[in-house]
This record gives sequence, C-alpha cells and structure tokens, in this order.
Amino acid sequence: MVRLSVNLNKIAILRNARGGNIPNVVQVAIDVQKFGCHGITIHPRPDERHITYKDVYDISSVISTELNVEGNPTERFMKLVLDVKPTQVTLVPDSEYAITSNSGWNTFLYQDFLTDKIKTLKDYGIRTSIFLDPKPELVSYASKTGADRIELYTGPFSIGYANKIWNCIDPYVNTAKMVVFHHMSINAGHDLNLDNISFLIEKIPNLSEVSIGHALIIESIYMGLENTIQSYLKKLCKVKKI
Repeated sequence: MVRLSVNLNKIAILRNARGGNIPNVVQVAIDVQKFGCHGITIHPRPDERHITYKDVYDISSVISTELNVEGNPTERFMKLVLDVKPTQVTLVPDSEYAITSNSGWNTFLYQDFLTDKIKTLKDYGIRTSIFLDPKPELVSYASKTGADRIELYTGPFSIGYANKIWNCIDPYVNTAKMVVFHHMSINAGHDLNLDNISFLIEKIPNLSEVSIGHALIIESIYMGLENTIQSYLKKLCKVKKI
C-alpha cells in the first residue's frame, strides 16, 4: 500500500496561536503513530511560525515509524537535520516568507547545489527526496543529484481535480514514468485530501508515500483524528493501480 506520513505543522499553528503547549505536538506525534500512520512529516520554517526547531528535536525522540523533515537546505536547516538524522529529508525551495510551499525545484539550474546537499545527507545515512513540479523534463536532472526520491507537488492537481478537469493528472503520470525510468521512488504531497487521494494513487504508478497535513487536520475536526487516519489508510490500501 501507499504509505501515509502525517504532517503536524497545522497542529503547531494551533498551539502557537494561544501560546503554551496545547495542543502538544509531541503527544500528537505519539498518537498519530498509534492510530496507524506510517510516518511523521514536519517542516520547520526560518521564522518558526508553526513547527519550531526545538519541536524537531523533541518529536524525533518519540518516532517509532519514520520521520520526514522538509525544508530549504540553508546552513541552519542542514545543521538541524544532521543532528537529528531523520529517516528522510525532503528538500523544498520555499522562500523565507512563503505562506506554504508553492513550487518545486528547477533541477536544471540547481543541480550542482542539490548534488552537494544530497551528498552530505546521504553520507549521514539519510534518505533524500526533492520537491518537484510535474515536469518530466526535470527528472533526469533530479536523478543526477543522487536523490533517492522525488516528491510530486500536487497543488495544481488538487485544483484541477476540484474543478473536474480530469486530465490535470496527465503531467503527474508522465513525470512519474520518468522517475521510475531513472530508478527513483515517488512521493506526493500538497492539498491532498479524502476526496482526491484515490484518484491520484489509481493513476500514479509506483507511488511510495503521501504526506498530508492541512486537509487531514481539517477533516479531523469533523471526524476525529483517529477516524480520519483510518479513513486514509483504507483508501490507500484498497485502491488498485492501473
């Protein structure tokens, strides 16, 4: 089945809105693993407006599944992940003031930069992933960096799907085929939800992992956190890929 990594950034936003430690992101990390998810994703940003750098250290101590840390590989971020040594680091080219990640790497322009960062991460035994737009022509350059995986940026897919533009999936399918050709694995993330997830994994061959945060937390307000995670797991398990 496709593995589910739960992004905890929105939990941290709720905590930070009032100060203090409610909800406790470490306890939520423990709970969502108990509820059946396959991993935890966190994305510390330079201004620490949701997940803080301290959170990364604290959460890493309770991981019994997999920890995926996302971010732009600044000097500070690289020090953090080399200290923590998560299962996976996903490199994302977000700017300091971005509300949320909204584009992938231009792997042609940043091939040397990414190669250097990925070599350092892999020297520490960390699996690496590159956040990538659904552009097949960028995959060959991504493969030359030494990355283990790419994460498809699914923001445009989610918009197309919501508007019933079914061919919005085509660039993702074509990009995924190129990823498989270059012997890398495929992750996906951004604006995935219980409505569109089945369609995505039906169409994308060899999808390894999805990272879901915003929608999952919103859905949990209505359904409860454990029930929401179980609903995702059922969808990820039962879909037959074509």
